[in-house]
Amino acid sequence: MFKTKLFRGIIFKEMKNCIRKISNKKIIAFSICIFLILFTFRINARDYNTSLFGIKSNGTTLNTNSIQKAIDFIHENGGGRLVFYVGRYLTGSIHLKSNVTIQLEEGAVLVGSTNPFDYEHITGWTALIFAHDQQNIGITGKGIIDGQGFIVATNLVNLIQNGVVKDPLRNDRPSETIRPLNIYFRGCKNITIRGITLKNPASWNQEYDQCRNVIIDRIIVDSKSYWNNDGVDIVDCDSVSVTNSYFDSADDGICLKSHSADFICMNVYIHNNTVRTSANGIKFGTASYGGFRNIKIIKNLVFDTYRSAITFAAVDGGIVEDVIVDSLRSINTGNVIFLRIGERRAGKKGKMSNINISNVYGEVPLTKPDAGYNYEGPVEDMPRNVSPASIVGMPDALIQNVSLRNVEIHYPGGGNPAFAQVGLDELQKVPELPSNYPEFSMFKELPAWGFYIRHAEGITFENVTLICEKKDYRKAIVLDDVAGATFKSLKVVQPGSNNEPVFSFRSRSVTFIKN
Repeated sequence: MFKTKLFRGIIFKEMKNCIRKISNKKIIAFSICIFLILFTFRINARDYNTSLFGIKSNGTTLNTNSIQKAIDFIHENGGGRLVFYVGRYLTGSIHLKSNVTIQLEEGAVLVGSTNPFDYEHITGWTALIFAHDQQNIGITGKGIIDGQGFIVATNLVNLIQNGVVKDPLRNDRPSETIRPLNIYFRGCKNITIRGITLKNPASWNQEYDQCRNVIIDRIIVDSKSYWNNDGVDIVDCDSVSVTNSYFDSADDGICLKSHSADFICMNVYIHNNTVRTSANGIKFGTASYGGFRNIKIIKNLVFDTYRSAITFAAVDGGIVEDVIVDSLRSINTGNVIFLRIGERRAGKKGKMSNINISNVYGEVPLTKPDAGYNYEGPVEDMPRNVSPASIVGMPDALIQNVSLRNVEIHYPGGGNPAFAQVGLDELQKVPELPSNYPEFSMFKELPAWGFYIRHAEGITFENVTLICEKKDYRKAIVLDDVAGATFKSLKVVQPGSNNEPVFSFRSRSVTFIKN
């Protein structure tokens, strides 16, 4: 293999011979030229063609060892890019190292092996591309990572059924931790994921766990080949941006989690993304042990999504605070806004405060918005009347300081009291369900069609419009145990109803301000 040090030695030897033969005036010019040559070579030397390492692009040769040796070599020699050109590169688990970037040129496909035994199991997960405690790493280009997840998962099911692999096979599917992710990075710094397409994982698509300074930009995620196919999972990270990307996933699209009480997922910027999922569009808090702080969600579109456009939950003892949502469009989405405090661990109540939501437009359909997906949202939540947007704390853990400004949500209406009535005189029949998994449909029937707010304080609605296409037997907004609510320029449109749009129960300090 061509050696950088040998090349430089030859250059310097020839340079000395030339200097002896030329005049002093020319020495300076010559030296500058040599410097430029060396500088150019230094830059070019940072790109390494996969063919230099015997990596095959035929789609059938298993390249795991060759790709790993290439990454190790680049890492040990100052860093650079391992460049994949047109072709299909089959591999099992590989480990990205510091100062190394995988560059997938257009037409290059990094293909995951369909043999489950070609994947390593580390830190509780298995993945196609690992990185642990590395820095200055990335995966860039216009190429594709294809995990072939459906085939891998199916092969795992066969191995489990034959007793080769031990797994409870809950819900007739292998545990997500033994199905390979496309990417799993943990404890890494300075990560760039840009331009690529990530498709067909067997489990979550990409997880960044306890990482710092993560840039995810202009990627395409096609993540609906199997169950639990999240688009991206950001776990206990600091300083992350997810921008200008498209997510199409069978599970939550952009998902923030906190797996450790010792960490807080914070300083996250989610901007200009389009999300389509069989679950939630942008969600955090399913796992919320430490919590979430300083999250900005700006100019995003969620469409054809079974659950909520945005879900924020504090259900494992962690915090949710200082969140800004601005310029959100939610089209054909089962729910627009769901905020929840719970207590999935006894004695560990979450906290939620300072949530600012503005410039939101939403359309909630009467029919199932993810009908026809490979893996649709669960039918156990049906049948029920269409659920309202909800802000639901606990009696001794109130959601605090939530403002909604310039919000317009369209509902189908037509709620049927004979179908499943929870009327205003039955408010206390709505269960608390502190230990349940947090989803907007968890309470089944609610007594409002537009907004249901319970166990909260410091709620502000300004220029909020709720439109119901057909008359609904429920009120537009119901307050239950709310302290300090202000409604300014509230507009409710519902055919055939002249009743007051807001019902307040066990609440105090509720103020209405007209235009």
